[in-house]
Amino acid sequence: MDNLKCPSFFKCRGKEKVTASSENFHVDENDENQVRGNWSNKTDYLLSMVGYAVGLGNVWRFPYLTYNNGGGAFLIPYAIMLALAGLPLFFLECSLGQFASLGPVSVWNILPLFQGVGITMVLVSVSVTIYYNVIIAYSIYYMFASFRSELPWKNCSYWADENCSRSPIVTHCNVTTQLETLIHVNKSWVDFNNFTCDNGTEVYRPGQLPSEQYWNKVALQRSSGMDETGKIVWYLALCLLLAWLVVGAALFKGIKSSGKVVYFTALFPYVVLLILLIRGATLEGASKGISYYIGAQSNFTKLMEAEIWKDAATQIFYSLSVAWGGLATLSSYNKFNNNCFSDAIVVCLTNCLTSVFAGFAIFSILGHMAHISGQEVSQVVKSGFDLAFVAYPEALAQLPGGPFWSILFFFMLLTLGLDSQFASIETITTTIQDLFPKVMATMRIPITLGCCMVLFLLGLVCVTQAGIYWVNLIDYFCAGWGIMIAAILELIGVIWIYGGNRFIEDIEMMIGAKRWIFWLWWRACWFVITPILLITIFIWSLVKFNRPTYGEIPYPDWGVALGWCLIIFCIIWIPIMAIIKIIQAKGNIIQRIVSCCRPAPNWGPYLEQHRGERYKDMVDPKKEIDHEIPTVSGSGKPE
Repeated sequence: MDNLKCPSFFKCRGKEKVTASSENFHVDENDENQVRGNWSNKTDYLLSMVGYAVGLGNVWRFPYLTYNNGGGAFLIPYAIMLALAGLPLFFLECSLGQFASLGPVSVWNILPLFQGVGITMVLVSVSVTIYYNVIIAYSIYYMFASFRSELPWKNCSYWADENCSRSPIVTHCNVTTQLETLIHVNKSWVDFNNFTCDNGTEVYRPGQLPSEQYWNKVALQRSSGMDETGKIVWYLALCLLLAWLVVGAALFKGIKSSGKVVYFTALFPYVVLLILLIRGATLEGASKGISYYIGAQSNFTKLMEAEIWKDAATQIFYSLSVAWGGLATLSSYNKFNNNCFSDAIVVCLTNCLTSVFAGFAIFSILGHMAHISGQEVSQVVKSGFDLAFVAYPEALAQLPGGPFWSILFFFMLLTLGLDSQFASIETITTTIQDLFPKVMATMRIPITLGCCMVLFLLGLVCVTQAGIYWVNLIDYFCAGWGIMIAAILELIGVIWIYGGNRFIEDIEMMIGAKRWIFWLWWRACWFVITPILLITIFIWSLVKFNRPTYGEIPYPDWGVALGWCLIIFCIIWIPIMAIIKIIQAKGNIIQRIVSCCRPAPNWGPYLEQHRGERYKDMVDPKKEIDHEIPTVSGSGKPE
């Protein structure tokens, strides 16, 4: 009888009958939010957050900064900046997304005047996503290149030139001729005429490591500059396509599918780091590398220099991925009463401890490399691309079983990058879902794959022979000032205009009421300390601005101008959206501005059962209606 009332191609909830074709296929029956869906469980969310926060910078930037800023002494400003800047912003964004169950653009119903801030976050994420997958493509290429009996960069091969050498190269020396005349000549002349340099008279210059020449001449086929675009490097393009196919496959059901993939991609890097640390600790010279990392005698005088504090604050800010939109996106799929406070603490501490742990794994291997080459650790340590694709591959090539360790290392880089990429793409698709929910309900897979395809095509310029210059340019401009501006305005908008105390009341609706002393620290950071720190870092970065370079290669004027255009395009939506909102409002100019600084009528908890008395009159955000910003009368009350 029940089968007659509810055929198999229908899903029934009580007396309600919903066709399967109209159902959001990424929503489970047990989800609290039957429109947007929720995480299948808490672990999915935490691993996704850890995977998003823990990225390539934890492995290839933090260890170098620690070494360069006095070793263990750097951990002091790093911990302080975590408490003063990183954690307050992280907690704010997680709370904001979870409270409204909306992505980084629609969540600005809290303050319509600042909706452009959300657009800036999404555009910066789009820009970074383009080049970040190119770095993943590099890792895929190196991983495949390691599947051979001997790593291709172990020795100078057919692709090398006369500068390829692990030891310094003699350029000039003294030669005694048959007439016992002492002359100072070029080394090439000595070799051509079959002479021998007099002992102790050689003049040396450093050679280029085989791994460095392999990176430039084989992997990148790097041109002489950004002006020389060259051809598309076909194997990098295929690796880039593979990277996007992996991302698209992992996200085809949104968080329901990516939440399962991260069980591997978020945890596997820790397994590899542990293996590399154990292997590195058994090598000669490992202790020397680790002592350089932590500082056998930490240089605490560095704490008196402003640079170490700026480096610590910048690393914390970028490492935690605040102001990119991803934190609000991932948190928006939480259940309303999830404890976002404890989540923020766990993820932030995990991120920072991972950075410290990665440093031991990296420097133990580099210490061994310095030992066998007879150099100081300071001569082999690198940061960024030079660490991941030159220094560390060079060290791995010297190990017994080098191909195995190389495969492990680059597969780790691949998984580290994929986690962050999942969240970035989810930020884009969530923004589309919030703006066009009916479209995403029936076309999630085509839209997700379409986004991946468009971003793949945009990224092809980054796999040309000048591709590395494009990667560096986008990173230099878009991943810097754009998110700094967004973070500053986020704090101003939510805490100073919407109201910090009001926002705390919103948080307490989710996690329960707390005593006033609990919020004392957060109030101090949100209202004063964190904004001052961010503004100081922003001004510092502008004052210290230098034209971007790749190594010693300068960028052309048009390249620098393009970089400024990219960042302007990302942030210009802040004033544009503010002007649009003011124009759409009613009343005189003052009334319009004041009305735009009030929450929209549909601001509040997404589901009715969570609204309580405070939000009982809010407009349901699920209804597709146009909401006009209310006019504010002279008394300050909306009409």
